[in-house]
Amino acid sequence: MSGLTLAGIRKEFGSFVAVNDVNLSIPNGSFVCLLGPSGCGKTTLLRMIAGLEQPTEGDILIDGEDITNIPTHERSLGMVFQSLALFPHLTVAENIAYSLRIRGKSKAEQRQRVNELLSLIHLPGYEERAVSQLSGGQRQRVAIARALALSPTLFLLDEPLSALDAKLREAMQVELRQLQQQLGITTIVVTHDQREAMTMADLVVVMGEGRIRQAASPVDIYRKPADKFVADFIGATNLLTIKANGSGRYSRIFICPILLVPKISLRQHCLSDRKMFIWLVRMPGNLKVR
Repeated sequence: MSGLTLAGIRKEFGSFVAVNDVNLSIPNGSFVCLLGPSGCGKTTLLRMIAGLEQPTEGDILIDGEDITNIPTHERSLGMVFQSLALFPHLTVAENIAYSLRIRGKSKAEQRQRVNELLSLIHLPGYEERAVSQLSGGQRQRVAIARALALSPTLFLLDEPLSALDAKLREAMQVELRQLQQQLGITTIVVTHDQREAMTMADLVVVMGEGRIRQAASPVDIYRKPADKFVADFIGATNLLTIKANGSGRYSRIFICPILLVPKISLRQHCLSDRKMFIWLVRMPGNLKVR
């Protein structure tokens, strides 16, 4: 299969299981957000994709080629860290050209690629600026340009917008999505911001306790949550607990739209002999119970 494939990925730190049995296929050219609360394993999963952590179990494949044991510098990827990690003693051009210089590219090739990327991120003429002279958004763009310098197959970002103010963060979400669409590069972003994930992604992967709880489009994540965890985490949702007692009695519930977690027939469940809790998920709309 073309694209990125994660097969049975597990990561242990001593007795602690950070990532457990992750299976995921990401088509080429997709924009994916790994979404979840702090400590859910999303950054650890990203670091394993990057080669910065080694899986305890499982395989990582790109276009069918197993890259699990290939070192980071031999994988075709670019990465933007949460701290950006720009070199403060280098100019904008020198930061962007760093990987090109390490790979032995000529000065002419470096200069040409730097100019292309500065134009791409809307910062032409900033070549000789010091990093300290840039705004937060400009530093963000330079970090992105540096990660793209070698035209990677995968573009990985670890909570890249978390340090920006709300207005700038929203603007950068749009710019990042437009840049990804323009380049057609497979992009994976780690975030704990639900709105950010729903705004940018083709595929949202909701993680909890080291596992993938649901992987779907933003619309399906919002309208068809796979379980109570996803429904509760993804946004402003009212969860109404219903206990089915097997008495054969049930109430008619009118809601627009209506979701049940687990996904079952309310009438069928309430008329059954099973006694268990289900949750009525109320999305924005009107609710009447009678």
